[in-house]
Amino acid sequence: MVAIVTDVHYRMSLALIRDLGQAGVDVTTCERESRSPAPGAVSRWSRRHVQLPDKDYTDALFRLCRDVGGQVRPALLPVGAATLAAVAEQPERFSQVCGLCIPSREQLDLLNSKTDLAALARQLDVPVPESYACQDGESVPQLAARLPLPCVMKPVCGEKLGLTAADRYVIARTPAEAERAYRHFQTLAGEPPVVQSYLPGDGLGCSVLAQDGQVLAAICHRRLREYPVSGGPSSCCRCVDRPDLLDLASRLVGAVRLTGLTMFEFKEDAAGAPRLLEANPRIWGTFPLTRASRSQIPLLWCALAWNRGNPDDAVPLPELPRPLPKKMVFAVSDLMSAAGSLRRGRPAPAAQSLLDLLNPAVADGLFEWGDPRPGMAYIQTLFRKRLHK
Repeated sequence: MVAIVTDVHYRMSLALIRDLGQAGVDVTTCERESRSPAPGAVSRWSRRHVQLPDKDYTDALFRLCRDVGGQVRPALLPVGAATLAAVAEQPERFSQVCGLCIPSREQLDLLNSKTDLAALARQLDVPVPESYACQDGESVPQLAARLPLPCVMKPVCGEKLGLTAADRYVIARTPAEAERAYRHFQTLAGEPPVVQSYLPGDGLGCSVLAQDGQVLAAICHRRLREYPVSGGPSSCCRCVDRPDLLDLASRLVGAVRLTGLTMFEFKEDAAGAPRLLEANPRIWGTFPLTRASRSQIPLLWCALAWNRGNPDDAVPLPELPRPLPKKMVFAVSDLMSAAGSLRRGRPAPAAQSLLDLLNPAVADGLFEWGDPRPGMAYIQTLFRKRLHK
């Protein structure tokens, strides 16, 4: 098989590149010129790397698929949300030069909209947090005064606004904070934000690979630590067996007849029951756990895309083992999480972070001794960002 992996400045692209390369797939990586250098570009499992111009990026990606494929259509595996959306806008065009296993534009729009997803979830008896909105004639200060606190404010689709994961929501603990957050997101998005009750439990995820509404593979995880500690992406997580989450996710997958990858994010309420927060219909932040747990999800995704593009040269789909109950960390983020915990007077999470860092049984989502250059490149990129601040 031949595959093209895009947006390889994202650290989660490395699990995809490494799994495919080790399985014998001919991997080409590509990235926008403005995003160079990119950690995925220097992986030992990238056969070749191509920089694409920021201007006319979509057309350049189309030409790359055409040129790399030759007599076959490479599997195009979009990592970044912007690339995924651009390709989903032109599925017929791209299907001429590559194989695709991605959501449709309509599926992306529905799953990316927190309001539309919540409405669908209620129809399917998938629990969601309580939500609140301004009633007729009610002002924002009046809404803020009656909200149960703390509460959560977030835009309908923070990704379209270019917000980082940590900036896509605010936990408001006073009426003044709630009013401020409401106006902030309303100004950014031009529409009222989503207002939900705060859930105090752990974060959970159920990530699936589906085809035409059928779940072909799934992996669930529990968030153990995050960075920033006030609320952000996982810095440490564990693969868990959660049939209940898979059942809830499968209802949504079937209802939208989903094709492609999606991570359904849940959070536990005070009673420990999971409630659906949102969906990420793309490669998600903890995607390296698919590699750490030896799930074979990256290889299956590639095979499905390849077979769609090359029906006369289809490959057998890999057999999927049960994901191992592995713990995974992003060492740099987890050390910063530990520092944040210490500043908040919480030494236990910081101590556990150090123990996990020294434990060879805990996988790292970025650094691998057999492929060290991407980890070093990622550290260099972080230092450059710090210097330019």
